[in-house]
Amino acid sequence: MKLSDRVLQEEDIGKMRRTHYSSEINSDLHDNEAIIMGWVSSIRDHGNMQFVTITDRYGDIQVVAKRKECTEELFNQIQQLKEHASVAIRGKVKSQVKAPNGTEVIPLELRVFSMAKKTAPFMIQSKTSIGIDTRLNLRAVDLRRNFLKSIFRIRNTALKAAREFLSEHGFIEVNTPKMIATATEGGAALFPIFYYDREAFLAQSPQLYKEQLTMAFENVFEIGPIFRAEPSRTNRHLSEAISIDVEQAFVDYNDIMRLLEKMIIFTVDSIKETNKNELEYLNLQLPNLELPFPKYSYSNIVSKLHEAQEHIRWGDDLSPQIIKNLQNNRTDAFYFITDWPTSIKPFYVKTKGEKDEMMCESFDLMYGSLEISSGSTRINRKNDLLKRMKKQGLNVDAFDYHLRVFDYGVPPHAGFGLGLERLLMAITKCDNIRDVTLYPRDIDRLTP
Repeated sequence: MKLSDRVLQEEDIGKMRRTHYSSEINSDLHDNEAIIMGWVSSIRDHGNMQFVTITDRYGDIQVVAKRKECTEELFNQIQQLKEHASVAIRGKVKSQVKAPNGTEVIPLELRVFSMAKKTAPFMIQSKTSIGIDTRLNLRAVDLRRNFLKSIFRIRNTALKAAREFLSEHGFIEVNTPKMIATATEGGAALFPIFYYDREAFLAQSPQLYKEQLTMAFENVFEIGPIFRAEPSRTNRHLSEAISIDVEQAFVDYNDIMRLLEKMIIFTVDSIKETNKNELEYLNLQLPNLELPFPKYSYSNIVSKLHEAQEHIRWGDDLSPQIIKNLQNNRTDAFYFITDWPTSIKPFYVKTKGEKDEMMCESFDLMYGSLEISSGSTRINRKNDLLKRMKKQGLNVDAFDYHLRVFDYGVPPHAGFGLGLERLLMAITKCDNIRDVTLYPRDIDRLTP
């Protein structure tokens, strides 16, 4: 059998190890050997010259194989490569002005760990692609696109920034149960599960637990999944999302709004500093945010909607569509809607006072028509909490585990929950929340 007839074989990694990432391949390594590892993101066949792009976690490296400069066996191997194959290449680094990063690798040895058996149904190099369901069915492959890798690097920075900000402001990170005995917020949008010999639910929110934890730790936060069984088919709803939940003792909703807007600015500034390459690739220029964020009361928003001839009654919820119809709506910035009707907020939200129980000390942080976060001053007295629960028709006995701690001096407190995916939608200008979620879960999707 001739060398040119040999089929490329898959091999184990053995003792071969990477010596350099793509970001480390530069002109300083000219004429030095390097071992690179990654996946084949593109191939250009020029007959006696093969251009192969190897992509790793940091970027791309151009590999150039010339028939005259390679052994027949090596050149034959490279000719058989296909996009998405997982490989290692040992080669000599050469400075090359025309190469993408000013350097290229001349191969001396190729090891294929896993060959691609099929052609992907979408282009990896494209910023736009075919329908999202086709991509989600092969999500791990879809995530090899630079467009999505840029988004998730930004996501990583946002998470690190939130943790850093809250830690520096005296908050400790906690983890609360995700299997619970009763509804956190009294709603019906719950996922029931079997818990040994009885029914339980996936947590909608860490709300009641983080409130209790203020008794011992005062300032707490949690970054973790929440589960909402809402039968929604929109571009902004998920059945499983990541929430940044914050609770602080001895403050009210005004204090917590100031904390939230500072956290948003810190996060955006961190992304500007850390993700310059990703922002450039996505063609995004993040705004220079200033304090304080604008605040509009719910009543003020309703009045503006009436002026715009919108049919809405005081006490109705504000849908994204009706917010879009506001005149001079702040479609590209953050702002608060405050002092919502008590009737449409959860039972633990404190009212404005005995003289004005129809409104409560609550807020939504908005970005255009997209709700990013909700928060409020919480009720910290047992009698007031019981009164609200009964008014909303809740089973008081089901919340005994929570109510009993209010016999032991719960401090005044306030907090918020911020949807990480929705924040990313605002920052990255993504229209579909699934594109900022690694493996989205919704009413139609439980795999992959």
